[in-house]
Amino acid sequence: MTSADRFVATLRRQLADAGLSGSFLVRNLADGAEIGIEADLVYPVASLVKVPLAVAVLNRVEDGRIDGATMIDVEPGRVATAGPMGLTKFRHPVRIAVDDLLYLSTAVSDNTAADALFALVPPAEVNRALRDAGIAGIAVRHLLRDLVETPTERFEPAEVHLAHSVAIGAQTSRGGHAVPQLDVSRANTGTARAFVDLLEALWVPSRIAPGVAARTRSLMADNVVRHRLTPDFVSDAARWSAKTGTLLNLRHEVGVVEHDDGGVFAVAAFTASTVPASAQPAAEATMGQVARALHDHLRAR
Repeated sequence: MTSADRFVATLRRQLADAGLSGSFLVRNLADGAEIGIEADLVYPVASLVKVPLAVAVLNRVEDGRIDGATMIDVEPGRVATAGPMGLTKFRHPVRIAVDDLLYLSTAVSDNTAADALFALVPPAEVNRALRDAGIAGIAVRHLLRDLVETPTERFEPAEVHLAHSVAIGAQTSRGGHAVPQLDVSRANTGTARAFVDLLEALWVPSRIAPGVAARTRSLMADNVVRHRLTPDFVSDAARWSAKTGTLLNLRHEVGVVEHDDGGVFAVAAFTASTVPASAQPAAEATMGQVARALHDHLRAR
C-alpha cells in the first residue's frame, strides 16, 4: 500500500467513525492534479442541481432568449415547493425578476425560486446546456418540488428519524431505492467528478460563455448556507464559493477555494449518513475536515 493509499484509508475510517460513507474529489485547477475517494459514485444531488440550472438560465440571458429583468409572478401554491427559506416561506403573491430568482435559487437555495426558473428552462434544456459545455455525469430529471414529497412529510417533527431510517435501510447495492428521490435511476444525479468538471468549466471557462461563468461564480460566492465546508476553507487569505445539497440522509457540497497566493482548487464532497437523525453537526464537521485534508495533501505536492 502506498502512502497515498494509507492516507485515503485513514480518511475513510474518519468518515465511518462519523457514520458516513462518502465520495470526494479535489482538483488543482492550475495543473489538473487531483485526489479523491470513490469520485465516480453516482449520488442523488438534491439542491446541487441549482448550479447547472443557473448555467442553463444564464445561457439564455446571455444570448437574449430571456431578459434578466423580466418580472415573474409567483402565486402561493402555484410553485408548490416546501423548503427552509426564501420565496418558499412567503405567504403572499410576489413579482420578481429572473435575475433575482437566480440569486434566490443559487445563493439562498430557494426551492420555489428554482422551480420558477425550471418553468422557463425545463430539465431537458438544463441537460442540453451541460452537454454543450462538455459536462458528462450529471442528469437533471425533475423539479425541486419533488424533493419534498418524501417520507419526511408523513411524520411529525419528533418522528423525522423514522424517515431517515427508511432512507438508510431501503437502498439497493446498485443505487435503487424505495424513495424515488433517492433512486439514482429516477432522481437528479451526479458524481463528485462530474461536479468538479462543471466547477472547472466555470472557473476556467472555455465552453461556457465567460459572462455566464462569471455570474455563476458570483452567485456561488454569495452562498448563505455556510455551515458545512465553509469553516474549513474560508479565511482572510482564501475565498470560498460553493453550493450545498441536502436530502434526508444525504449531505453534499461543491465549491472552489481561491487562495491569495494564486492557488485555485475545486472540491466536491458527497456523503450518505447511516445515522437516523436530521441534525448531525459532527457529520457536517467531519465532511469539512476530510475535504480539507484532501486539499492540503494535494496542495503540498
